[in-house]
Amino acid sequence: MPVDVLIGLQWGDEGKGKIVDVLAPTYDVVARFQGGPNAGHTLHFNGQKHVLHQVPSGIFHPHILNVVGNGVVLDPVVFRQELQKLTDRGVDWAQNLYISKKAQLILPSHRALDRLNEDSRGTSKIGSTLKGIGPTYQDKIGRTGLRVGHILLPDFEEHYQKAVAQHAAIAAHYNKELEIEALEADFFAAVAFLRTLQLTDTEFLLNDLLRQGKRVLAEGAQGAMLDIDFGTYPYVTSSSTIAAGACTGLGIAPQHIDKVYGITKAYCTRVGSGPFPTELNDEVGEQIRQAGREFGSTTGRPRRTGWIDLPALRYAIMLNGVTELHLMKADVLDDFHEIQACTHYRLPSGETTPHLPDPGQLHLVTPEYLTLPGWATNLTDITEATAFPAPLQDYLAFLEKELQVPVRIVSVGPDRVSTIQIS
Repeated sequence: MPVDVLIGLQWGDEGKGKIVDVLAPTYDVVARFQGGPNAGHTLHFNGQKHVLHQVPSGIFHPHILNVVGNGVVLDPVVFRQELQKLTDRGVDWAQNLYISKKAQLILPSHRALDRLNEDSRGTSKIGSTLKGIGPTYQDKIGRTGLRVGHILLPDFEEHYQKAVAQHAAIAAHYNKELEIEALEADFFAAVAFLRTLQLTDTEFLLNDLLRQGKRVLAEGAQGAMLDIDFGTYPYVTSSSTIAAGACTGLGIAPQHIDKVYGITKAYCTRVGSGPFPTELNDEVGEQIRQAGREFGSTTGRPRRTGWIDLPALRYAIMLNGVTELHLMKADVLDDFHEIQACTHYRLPSGETTPHLPDPGQLHLVTPEYLTLPGWATNLTDITEATAFPAPLQDYLAFLEKELQVPVRIVSVGPDRVSTIQIS
């Protein structure tokens, strides 16, 4: 059976966790393939809000195996806390959760280095979540990182102390100390807990399941515009957030990839620094922020808001080979009688283009907008696509024509039941 991949097409926070939760019943496995505790996948059902950071979003379905792949960077402390919250809510996760022994460990010293590095940038801050993601991926690429499998070795603490010594030497270049002693007791307690879980070579597990005919959904974190290679560099995350990352982050061959679900909001948001051509620094942007409750589920920071950006979406769709679009938070625009869509960029030369320029030039472009009728309707009680107001149907048709991809899901509210599938 194939592997389907779910990808965010913007700068993250598109609503991927909700879509995974909705699609999950048709899959046997949900597997996270990159990112770490910088992710915040929010799900609403049965009157409760659940935020997942490192645990795959299929965890609420008892029949589904959930895999944390080798491409993930794992913070044992955050992971333990997350699983405890699930236990407190009556979720029986123990038998259905597998963790790759090749996933990288986030150490307390990684978090310390993340803060030192961000502070050193002054006004050129990346906008890091300060979760230690970047330094952990740096160690992975530098071949000095510790993997989950290291915790099973009898001399793990020696490996740990060697890594911390290397990080202390880096901190010394900032004339700082790591100051992690108060964090280490929790870290080693979390490592002891991690040893009790199902740690395995998940690449073998996944390929065996595929041979058995099982269906796998690969769950991405962040968004395509934050990809380390193709995003708005250097204001990006440290991993491959596009569909190709599912292969390297899970150990599956490209031949297994079938559908690619591309998730986008009906507008745009961004957290942290970096270019954002359609950003609205006015009362309209604030209206969208408040209506959409646009505050980071991981950091709590207010998200920057703006109108939908079609050149950026075209780029992300091309990179990922998106086969269908899922439009999130359409209800956030319920009170608008008119909405805007950026269809082209005007370059400094005066030329217009429907394509995304080099990220280093993106701050120089001027968005060109098309004004569309808003639906000015409360969508939250709608349960069937046939009940969509005409302006929303026209908006969906407009997106399909501009992006050349069908819209298959529209979200009209935060709850699981407010996710309308279009046949």
